[in-house]
Parts: sequence; C-alpha cells; structure tokens
Amino acid sequence: MSFDLAFHLLNKLEGDIALALSYQAEDVVVLHLLKERLTRPFEVFTLDTGRHFKESLDLHRQIETFFNLTIHRYTPDEHELRSLEADFADEWAMRASLQNRKRCCNVRKVRPLARALAGKTAWVTGLRAAQSVTRENIHVVEYDESFQCLKFNPLAHWSEDAVTDYMNAHSLPNNALYREGFRSIGCAPCTRAIAANEDIRAGRWWWENPEHKECGLHTRKSHG
Repeated sequence: MSFDLAFHLLNKLEGDIALALSYQAEDVVVLHLLKERLTRPFEVFTLDTGRHFKESLDLHRQIETFFNLTIHRYTPDEHELRSLEADFADEWAMRASLQNRKRCCNVRKVRPLARALAGKTAWVTGLRAAQSVTRENIHVVEYDESFQCLKFNPLAHWSEDAVTDYMNAHSLPNNALYREGFRSIGCAPCTRAIAANEDIRAGRWWWENPEHKECGLHTRKSHG
C-alpha cells in the first residue's frame, strides 16, 4: 500500500487508533504527519518504562507543548515490576542472557503495550525498513497478529536523511541525545552512542547479535 493511501485508510477506519511515541525523530515526524493529514481524533501514547533518559523525558514535555496535546503514559504492572527488580538488581543481571533481557522488555514494554492497544482498531509507528535486519520486510500497512489490530508504518520506506530533512523543514522538537552520537534511542541501560560508521541500531542492546535486537513490540508475526 502506498504512503498516501495509508493515510486515506486511517481516515476511513472505524474504531480507535493510536500513535506509539518512543521519543525518536521518526515518531515526531509521524505525529506531525497525522496532525496534518488526519481529520479524525487519535490517541498519542508512550510506554513509561521507568528507564528513559532525562533527554527523552524532556522531549515528552516539549512535544506536548509544541503539538498542544497530552501523551498518555502506560506503565508496567507494579507486582510484575517488583518481581523483575528483585531478580535483576542491576543492569548486568538483566544482560546475563537474552531470556533475562526479553523478560525485562516484556514487563516494561510489551505488556503495557497490550493494554494500550486493547480495543484499538489500529496503531501507528515510526518504524523504517532500513533501521535493521529485523525490520527490512515491514510494510506500510500490516495486520499485527500479536496485538490483533492493524499496524501502520508510514515511514517504512523512508531513509534516515529523509527523516532528518523533514524534522528540519518543520522545526520539530527533537531528542537532544542525537547531538551526542545516538542514532536509535530506547531505555538508558540498553542504549549507547555510536560511531559514525556503525550501524544505526548498533547502540541498542549492543551486547547482542543484530537479529535479536527487538524488545518484542515489533516481533514479526504480522503479514502485509
């Protein structure tokens, strides 16, 4: 499906739709596009993992002011979080295995996302195919079997330069971490700055192989 047709479909859909905001430039671009192109209401939400960078939290407030909206926060279940933190007292314990890291992501991100998307007809993301090997086959519109709703990725075929150009052209608020060498931004214990010649997601879960670098929000059980 084409970029323009995707927005046309979003306007025609019945039921609630929501944008998942992760404090990255792509999501700010998508939010601006939705505000410009949609004639219907939509929710904007974020997954408040409790591990965001200060710069990301600063951006949260800047986005709310710039777009004159409220970003809804979805947080981990308190009981699950206490159990997780009891087992993984520090970030090194969480990094000890892929299973440990994915458990952390599941509690802090995947399960809150399931609550955020409950009853939604569709969710919108800032995913791009060029971001990683785990995303190279994404479509502009997919059906997400994990969360049982449509999934729109309007920037699926955009380049990193196209995102930067759009941000600059519209003077959109951006995460200050980009100026410090970050090119993909997640939770603080699992994200670092990278060198100019490194892969865009080299700073995410840098101790893992590229094919494992997903938190579970975008596991490809979906089809176009």
